[in-house]
Amino acid sequence: MAETLVSPGVLAREQDQSFIQGQPVSVGAAIIGPAVKGPVEIPTVVTSYSDYQNRFGTTFVSGGDVYSYLTSISAYNYFQNGGQSLLVARVVSGSADTDWGYASSTVESQTSVGIAPATGSFDLAAAFSDGEEVRITYGSSVYRFVASGDPIPQDDVDGNLYFFSTGSTSGSSATNLGAEINAAISGAAASSSVDLLFASVTDATLTISASADGTAYNGITIATGSGADFSTQLTLAGGTDSSTASTCFTLETLNKGTIMNSSSSLDASGSLESGSVDNVRWEVVNPNTSSGTFTLLVRRGDDNTNTKNVLETWTNLSLDPKANNYVAKVIGDQTLNYNSTENYVAVSGSYPNVSRYVRVSAVNATTPDYFDNTGNPKDQYTGSLPLVASGSFSGGTGTDIASGAKYYNEITTNTQGLVAASYTNMISLLANQDEYKFNVISTPGLIDGTHTSAITSLVSNIQSRGDSIYVVDSAVYGSTVASVSTQAQTRDTSYAATYWPWVQVQDPDSGKNVWVPASTVIPGVYAFNDNASAPWFAPAGVNRGGLGQVIQAERKLSQSNRDTLYDAKVNPIASFPGTGVVVYGQKTLQTKSSALDRVNVRRLLINLKSYISQVSQNLVFEQNSRATRAQFLNAVNPYLESVQSRQGLYAFRVIMDDSNNTADVIDRNELIGQIFVQPTKTAEFIYLDFIVQPTGATFPA
Repeated sequence: MAETLVSPGVLAREQDQSFIQGQPVSVGAAIIGPAVKGPVEIPTVVTSYSDYQNRFGTTFVSGGDVYSYLTSISAYNYFQNGGQSLLVARVVSGSADTDWGYASSTVESQTSVGIAPATGSFDLAAAFSDGEEVRITYGSSVYRFVASGDPIPQDDVDGNLYFFSTGSTSGSSATNLGAEINAAISGAAASSSVDLLFASVTDATLTISASADGTAYNGITIATGSGADFSTQLTLAGGTDSSTASTCFTLETLNKGTIMNSSSSLDASGSLESGSVDNVRWEVVNPNTSSGTFTLLVRRGDDNTNTKNVLETWTNLSLDPKANNYVAKVIGDQTLNYNSTENYVAVSGSYPNVSRYVRVSAVNATTPDYFDNTGNPKDQYTGSLPLVASGSFSGGTGTDIASGAKYYNEITTNTQGLVAASYTNMISLLANQDEYKFNVISTPGLIDGTHTSAITSLVSNIQSRGDSIYVVDSAVYGSTVASVSTQAQTRDTSYAATYWPWVQVQDPDSGKNVWVPASTVIPGVYAFNDNASAPWFAPAGVNRGGLGQVIQAERKLSQSNRDTLYDAKVNPIASFPGTGVVVYGQKTLQTKSSALDRVNVRRLLINLKSYISQVSQNLVFEQNSRATRAQFLNAVNPYLESVQSRQGLYAFRVIMDDSNNTADVIDRNELIGQIFVQPTKTAEFIYLDFIVQPTGATFPA
C-alpha cells in the first residue's frame, strides 16, 4: 500500500491500535530442596499445600523421631500467606541416574499363554462314495455324517444324523463335509455336549479344532467307513489348561525411590504390609470384551479392600493404539530424567503424563482395530483385556532418609541428610528462564559461608536471568550479630537479600515447634505483600511484613542490633511487644547505594522487565516498521500508567521511534526501545521533631 501521494488524490491510511494485550504471566516462587518423595530432579509446579503433600510427601522417621524437611515447612508457609504457585525442584543424595529408580508393576491379561484348543486333521485319499459316512464320537455321543448323491436327504437332528454331498473330488468331498460339520455340530452346541468347529480345508486335508480352549475336548475321535467297518482317522489332541500368566501392560510410578515400593503380602482385610500414604497400588475393574474396554483405579498404598482410598479413576480404557481411549494415551507414557551432561530434562515416550502417580511404561497386548467390519470384537483380541485384579509396585531404589542426619537448626556441612553438591544439578537447570518461570527463589538448608560454592552459583544464575530475587540465609542457628554482618558483606548483588535471625514455627505435619532459617518464611512474606499491595511495595513493616505464623525469633534484637545489621545489608527480623515478629528491613545485598539496594525497587524492575519482555516476544520477526513500534508503545505505556497509578513509579517515559531506531540500527535487524522509570521510594526513616514553643508564639506557615 502506498504511504504518500505523488499526484493529486486521496490516500486513506489506517493504524490498528486495538491490539488486545494479555496480562503479565503469573509466576510464583521456586524452591530447591529435599522431599520425602516426588519427581527426582524434575522441577514440578504445585498450586496448594495439599497438592504439595500429595506429590512430595510430609513427614518421615529418622533415629526414632519424626521430622519434616525444611522444603515442606517453607511450602506450607508460602501457601498459607497467599502464594498461588510453587516450583519445587527435589534434590537427592547420590546420583539421581544410577542410585535412584522407579517402581513398576505388571497387569496380567485375561488369556494365559499356555491355553490352547484341541485340534486334528486327516487327508481324504478319494472322494466319498454314496453311503460312506464319518462318525464323530465324544464320550457316549455319536454324530453321523453320511455322503449322499442328489437329492440330499433331510437331516435327522434328533438322531444326530446329517447328510452331505459326495462331491466329485476328494477336495470337494472334504469341503462339503467340513461345511456340514460346521453347520450341524456348531448349530447344535446349545443342546449337545460337543461343539466342534470346521477350521479349514487345504486341498483334501480337513482340519478340525475345538471351539473352546482347554483339555475338555481332547480325545474326540473321527472315523470313516460304512456298515460295521470303520477306521479312526484322527483323535483331537493338544488342548491345554496351562496357567502361565501373560503381561497385558506395565505401570511405573512417576516418582523414584524405595518409598514407592508397596509390593508385599495381603492380610485378611486386603491391606498391603508395605502400603503407606506415600506409595500407591492399582486395581482393574469392569473389563468388557463387548466394548474392549476396562477401568483402572489408582489407590493409596495404605488402604484395604473394604475401605478403598481411590486417588484416580480411569474409565473406558482401551488397548487399541488407534483409539483415543488407548491406555497409554489417556494415562501417559513419558519418562522424564535430568540430563546432567546437557543440562536439560530428557523426555522419552509418546504421550504426556496425565496421571499424577503412574505412567504406562509398556503395552504388551495391543488390540489394533478391535472390531471387525461387522462391528463385532475379533476373537484373537477378546482374551487380551486385563484380568479383574489388584496389584502393587516394586523395584524402586534410592532413599534420603538417614538415621542421625541433621535437620532443622542442626545444619553443618551436611544439611538435611545431603551435601551442597546435591543441589548442583537443579541450580544449573533453573538457570533456564525460558523453561522455568519464578520471581523469588530459596534454598532453605543451604547456608552462606558453609555452602558458599552452591550459593555463589545460584546467585550468578539469578543475576543472569534478571527476573527473580534469591532469599539467602547467611548464618547457621546460634550465630552472632557480628558474624552475620560479616558474612553478608561478602555478597554484592541486588538480586539477593538476606534476613536474620532464625525463627521458630510449628511444623504443620509433625506438630513440633522447630527452628528454621528465615528463607523458610520470607517467600510467604513476599506472597502476602503482592496480594495485599503489589510487588513494588516494601515486603516489610507491620502492615506487610508481619510474621503471624512465627512463634518467636531466635533472639530479640535491640535498636543497636538492628542498626548494625541494616548497615551490613542484613534485614532484621524484629520482635515488638503487642505486635509480634516483623520483618523490619528491605535491603538487597547490593553494596553501592542506589535505588536497587532496596527489595521493592528490585522487585519493581523484575515485574516491569517480565511484562515488557512478554510484549516484546510477540514482536520478534515482525516487520521493523512504525506500525510495530506503535504496537509496542500501545501495550507498554498503559501498563506503566497503571503501575504509576498504583504507586510504583513517580514518572516514566518510553521511547521507540526514529531517534533510537536509525537506518543503521534497522539494517542490523535490530529494534531498540528505551524505558525510563523513576521508582517510588519507601519511607524507611521517619523523623518527628516535636518543637515546644512559648505561649502566644506564632506557628510557622
